[in-house]
Amino acid sequence: MCRKLLLLSTLFVLNFTVYALKVTTVTTNNYISDYNNSEISFSTYSLDLYDKINDTDLDFDAFKYGLKGYLKLQNKGGLKNTKYLTIIDMSVSANSERLYIINMETQQLEHKSLVAHGRNSGGTYAKQFSNKVNSYQTSLGFYKTAETYIGKHGFSLRLDGLEFSNNNARRRAVVIHEADYANPNYIKKNGRLGRSYGCPSLPKKDYKAIINKIKNGSCLFIYHPKSSYLKNSKLVNASTTL
Repeated sequence: MCRKLLLLSTLFVLNFTVYALKVTTVTTNNYISDYNNSEISFSTYSLDLYDKINDTDLDFDAFKYGLKGYLKLQNKGGLKNTKYLTIIDMSVSANSERLYIINMETQQLEHKSLVAHGRNSGGTYAKQFSNKVNSYQTSLGFYKTAETYIGKHGFSLRLDGLEFSNNNARRRAVVIHEADYANPNYIKKNGRLGRSYGCPSLPKKDYKAIINKIKNGSCLFIYHPKSSYLKNSKLVNASTTL
């Protein structure tokens, strides 16, 4: 009788151990599977949306990082205007249209435009970036668009910097506005686009329509493959789930 009880107890322990092992393995595998699927989903989603935008002038890395930050801010409820994602690629020539407005609802590129960089950031190409007051340089990173106002440059849009690299945007009066030096005719006369004090200045044509679309809490990302920014940006390096 004692042997039977001992045998039954041993079988119970063995069966329970195997069951527990199976449950642990399944749970762990599901976690790994879910994690991998979330990463694959973002990769698939970003590639699919990039294909829909159908403009290879937009650097994929600039788009991918901008999309990741947009999704992170959206998931946290940090964006009031979720319809638009604006990306400015400061790695390309100022003589090229390097501002992209993506309609996230229609998943289409809605607007492209010339945009100026800070005069101390470089000539035709922006190479130096700063968050310091009176640096007259462009600041990289994610911004949230804010309110409009009428200032010395007319109708303008305030920007709030969301990162270590641009959190002085308000103090520096970095805003979106129209400027004569940001127009195609300026390039024809001078060989390159003019430069600002750090503001992403736009051509007069359509600038009011652009501001009215992206104002009041949309995501704007100013990109450059600068390692000092990319390595330290929490939004660029955030994990992404869809």
